[in-house]
Amino acid sequence: MTNLLIAAQLIVAISVAYVWIFRYDVIITEFKQFGLSDLTRTFTGAFKISLATLLVAGIWFHELTPIPALLMGLCMLAAQYFHFKVKNPFVKHLPSLILLILCVFIALFSMKII
Repeated sequence: MTNLLIAAQLIVAISVAYVWIFRYDVIITEFKQFGLSDLTRTFTGAFKISLATLLVAGIWFHELTPIPALLMGLCMLAAQYFHFKVKNPFVKHLPSLILLILCVFIALFSMKII
């Protein structure tokens, strides 16, 4: 099960880093569609990349894992809210929904709830 936890942490971290670094043009478009400011977008990106870094560090330092997983999950929940708000098709909801589920798994497993 530990290997599954590590895989989930890496999937979330790499996915977030990939989107916020290499697909930034998509992020710009989405934040405009959501009606959010450039400052909000910048803060969100820095916050998510920091959390992704902590999730990777949590592979070696397990006590770091629960809080970044919960906070990243809240970010993904917020993404779901904004996708619903602008009535995006389900396919647009899917990436953040999958990452939300993974974050819940990471948080619960790292807190030894499951």
